[in-house]
Amino acid sequence: MMPSADLVAIPGVTPSAALRDELAGQTVLLAFSRGQDSLAAWLALRDAGADVIPYHLYLVPGLSFVDESLAYYAGWFGLDRPILNLPHPSLYRWLANLVYQPPERAAVIERCGLVVPEYTEINPIVRDYLQLPPATWVCDGVRAADSPNRRMALKSHGPVNRKACTQKVVWDWKVSHVRQAIAAAGVRLPAEYEWFKRSFDGLDRRFLEPIRQHRPADYELILSWFPLADLDLRRAAL
Repeated sequence: MMPSADLVAIPGVTPSAALRDELAGQTVLLAFSRGQDSLAAWLALRDAGADVIPYHLYLVPGLSFVDESLAYYAGWFGLDRPILNLPHPSLYRWLANLVYQPPERAAVIERCGLVVPEYTEINPIVRDYLQLPPATWVCDGVRAADSPNRRMALKSHGPVNRKACTQKVVWDWKVSHVRQAIAAAGVRLPAEYEWFKRSFDGLDRRFLEPIRQHRPADYELILSWFPLADLDLRRAAL
């Protein structure tokens, strides 16, 4: 069930329902963060009749709660393949900038000469890997009501970037619409929503402390990549 009232309105900006109607019958990519907004975008596109191919960007490889949720969504939506799971540019950026790295790792990482990919490079790579036409739309769940900056960006540039072939297909939904769509579909949110009310999105204490409590093996995996990340937790305990 898609929302029909009380949507965000910006004069001159095409409502998201009209965008989704134009995507009916088309194959589209979905930048799927596993968060509630991207999940709502997937549901909205499915209900509009689009053929949705999601892809996900991981911050740390091999986290069990991430892999479990990706497998769940692939099954729930009836995909005939696993969700494509690629490294997030932030992973490269954290490593290249020696975030939470001990001195003995610095020289090794610097010798690797890591190149931090730009976000604009991701979609063409995904299209090429999946052998999709360059003009295949990439959709996301960015919403104007999420922050003043996003509202201003949507007011200035709109929800469609024809040069990059991207669309923000639930841009005018409020969080109540997102939650309504998810509840009506009966699909569950990732486990992290019980821990920190959002999907995993960083290396600070807001995320690491609940992960250490609920998934200690995943916490240790994060520390294997970023050994000094536990300093934030130790600092809070002082």
